Amino acid sequence: MKRSLGLLLLCAGLLPAQSLLIQNAIVIDGTGAPPRQVDVLISNGRIVAVGTNLPAPNSTRLDARGKTLIPGLFDLHTHVQSASVSGSGQDWGKNLKAYLLSGVTTVADFGTYGETFSTVRKLTASGAWPAPRLHLASRITTPGGHGLEIGRGEIFTQEVLTAREGRAAVRRALPNRPDVIKVFSDGWRYGTSADLTSMEEGTLRAIVEEAHKASLPVLTHTVTVDKGRIAAAAGVDAIMHGMQDKPFDDDLIAKMKAGKTAYGPTSAVYEPRTPILDSLLEQVLDTVSLQAFKGRPAFAQPSALRIRKYEVLKRNTKALFDAGIPIVAGTDAGISGTHHGWATLREVTLLHSAGLPPVEAIKAATLNSARVLRVDKDRGSIEPGKAADLVLIDGAPHSSINDIQKVHRVWLNGVEQDLPKLAQAVAAPGPTPLPAIPAPSLLDDFNRVDGRSRLDTRWINTYEGGPDLSRALFQRIGRAAGNFALAIQAQMSESSKPRVHMTLPLRPGGIEPMDLAGWKSIEFEARGDSLAYNLVVSRRSKADPITSSFTPGPAWKKFRIPFSALGCPCADATAITFVISRPAGVRTWLELDNIKLVR
Repeated sequence: MKRSLGLLLLCAGLLPAQSLLIQNAIVIDGTGAPPRQVDVLISNGRIVAVGTNLPAPNSTRLDARGKTLIPGLFDLHTHVQSASVSGSGQDWGKNLKAYLLSGVTTVADFGTYGETFSTVRKLTASGAWPAPRLHLASRITTPGGHGLEIGRGEIFTQEVLTAREGRAAVRRALPNRPDVIKVFSDGWRYGTSADLTSMEEGTLRAIVEEAHKASLPVLTHTVTVDKGRIAAAAGVDAIMHGMQDKPFDDDLIAKMKAGKTAYGPTSAVYEPRTPILDSLLEQVLDTVSLQAFKGRPAFAQPSALRIRKYEVLKRNTKALFDAGIPIVAGTDAGISGTHHGWATLREVTLLHSAGLPPVEAIKAATLNSARVLRVDKDRGSIEPGKAADLVLIDGAPHSSINDIQKVHRVWLNGVEQDLPKLAQAVAAPGPTPLPAIPAPSLLDDFNRVDGRSRLDTRWINTYEGGPDLSRALFQRIGRAAGNFALAIQAQMSESSKPRVHMTLPLRPGGIEPMDLAGWKSIEFEARGDSLAYNLVVSRRSKADPITSSFTPGPAWKKFRIPFSALGCPCADATAITFVISRPAGVRTWLELDNIKLVR
């Protein structure tokens, strides 16, 4: 990513330009066509012309001789809010910048939930978070299926068993305007632990049909050949994990062709490698993640099982490519060791190592992926009329695929991204700045008829994580005429540390902060069993919030907990959580009312 001073000055001059002529670049247009040296004219965010000797008398000119121009890259499988290095914090803003730094201009996010969508869209549209184009997914799984074991409740991932439930789940997701439906259809645990549940074909087909009525693509977590048959027969748009339990057969290929199902092997998350810090990774990791990465003990060598499964994955990827199945790019970025942006470029190189020619590996990460998201008429290739999402590579990835990492300049909708400024923001200490709004006194009295809090947020139930999960049912109950409370009925799991969390996001999605600094205490009414419960205030600036306990009884009691006991004053609070911890198998309860701040 080295740039001369002259190029940086030219870059600054290009930002407001209405028309730009990129001359003499080797163009890989994303369609699979051979590379060719041509000029590309862009104006008002669109590609106007591609060819030689283009007339452009009023355009800024950029001589890209010796460099390669490709469409902006896609990553169809990410968890943007997640930290890819353990011990570091979650930061949407910095992770989104990492994609732009890597030339990734379109991202499908599988790691959030509908309540966050409006906030994320507002922050990216306003420029508070410079970001690629985001396609946000609503998540569906089976009871006891993958996607639940991280401990997040049904607000994050809906559980369905039957076709009727599948259709209803899609309809429930629609008010949040998802861009994608993500289905966890396969419960295989890679031969390392007991399988989780999997989805039947009829249920998955019903989800696909209902989603397609709303013009939404369906992408699945499918990791075995037999479940891949089910996914293809159900007509999913893409299988976004590597099927790696055994070699493919003609029946699966025929079903994928009939169902027009694409395949994204997510090689970057499965690759058996010893992590190495390279120059691109140093750019895209924030300071805390970088320090955690450097401070790790020696990495363990990949197991023989992981190596064997990856070899099956590679052979299967090549077999599908040879059979004419569209290969697409996704990484599972945000999973430990699969770094935002960096992993997308790594995925392109791994597709090549699996047997795809370099131009086809780039097509997988551009036009093929655009087709799955149903945006190929707008972007994904360098053709007249399409959005000017472009990446200039300081090298020749068509002859040396590793050159794909040499991202030199990036345009999103015709606007050049300031890569040095983005890198500086990623490296800045602390979380991405967001303004905190003042907190009102009343947080919730449970009297809204729509069930939302007085902050216009929705309560969230989460659990300890793992295959054995605690469960909780919560609902409004009447205390008197026109006066309601929240009732929580909890069943503790058989895990070693069962927990139930009831969380009140202070702003929709729990992303933006609220300023509690002017308040001295939090007050609430509660009743429950005569054991201790915990209260936690989460903050953007602290990964480990401080806990304070309270002990109610069967009669209503008022509690006032000073913020000093919770590590506050909190100028950047994001949520308040009530925690129930009990021995395995225990049933318990808690009722809450009139949660407010006091001075």
